[in-house]
Amino acid sequence: MTDTVPVADLVDQNCHGVLRAELGLGTFEARLTATRAPAAPGTTFFDTQTGFAVRRWCPPLLGLEAHCPPAHYLARRRELGVAETSRRLLRASGVSAHLVDTGLPGDLTGPAELASAAGSEAREIVRLEVLAEHVADTSGTVDTFLVNLGEAVHTAASSAVAFTSVGAGAPYAAPEPPGPVRVRAAAGRWLARRVTERRAARRGTVGRGGGGAPLEPELLDHLRWSAVACGLPLQLRLGTADPARLADFAAATEGHGCDLVLLHGYPYHRQTAALAGRHPHVYADLGTVPARTGARAAGVLAEIMELAPFGKLLFSSGAQGLPELHLVSARQFREALGRVLGAWVEDGAWTRRDAARVATMIGSGNARRVYGLG
Repeated sequence: MTDTVPVADLVDQNCHGVLRAELGLGTFEARLTATRAPAAPGTTFFDTQTGFAVRRWCPPLLGLEAHCPPAHYLARRRELGVAETSRRLLRASGVSAHLVDTGLPGDLTGPAELASAAGSEAREIVRLEVLAEHVADTSGTVDTFLVNLGEAVHTAASSAVAFTSVGAGAPYAAPEPPGPVRVRAAAGRWLARRVTERRAARRGTVGRGGGGAPLEPELLDHLRWSAVACGLPLQLRLGTADPARLADFAAATEGHGCDLVLLHGYPYHRQTAALAGRHPHVYADLGTVPARTGARAAGVLAEIMELAPFGKLLFSSGAQGLPELHLVSARQFREALGRVLGAWVEDGAWTRRDAARVATMIGSGNARRVYGLG
């Protein structure tokens, strides 16, 4: 059996709050995956890598046997209540700092409430697309909107730990800031589209609420370059897009004093790692790898570590809604990284001291350095 190297402290450099409401079986199950579609008839999302991980790690913390039936687990969850369940699971994750993207809709805990439940430090990550929507709601004209937007970005930078961008076209970013004429035209189109959508929503002729129009590409590029100018780290969510689309932006932003963190690079994890190795200000997030790959997580982490310097890798859970996802991501990550490093120690390729040092770097040290957490 392969030896393991303990991974102690973790900084979760991209996560979301947890739900305050009780959940039924169907609602809970739907939260186990990122998809909005329901499970196929006769199937369940508990039959996923995430579902099995939840059944493995979470029941013992609520006083049940591991791998107990989902119905038994949820009954115990309701018996304890949302607050106590969240407290037990979040504290058992061993995360000392949460960097919270507050841009998701819904009744989710904010950074302070999450920190209280988890017994951790928590800081806010500002989502640029949501910031633009909030400014648009209080700005009458295009010119007023653009002035207010610039002020809002700089105000947010004074208290936030980072910016993040996940909007339409997020995997691509222009290698130079768009000119003011193009930005003004894009802002005008976007604001007009928001008004049209809201009117249609009031008439009941569209299925989505007003204000849901995605940002125009030039306006999104303007926001990202504004964030770069502030000097805070900028997180860019890749999803399933090839990170090669960000190569020009990465090259153009080098030397601007802004670190880029590429979120959720799997299944393009090797390309993401290579891009991080190519530029001194680009970092690769390891979030979603343990949750998506389950028993293969150690193998995928080893592939990433073949290409990226260890000082460029960061842990995150990407968890949202369920405290179970916070716990599972932390446990799966610790186990996978511990197995990878332990195998190299066992083979004589590494010393245990070096393995422990690298485990600390990836688990928390790199994030503390990049985000200035001390």
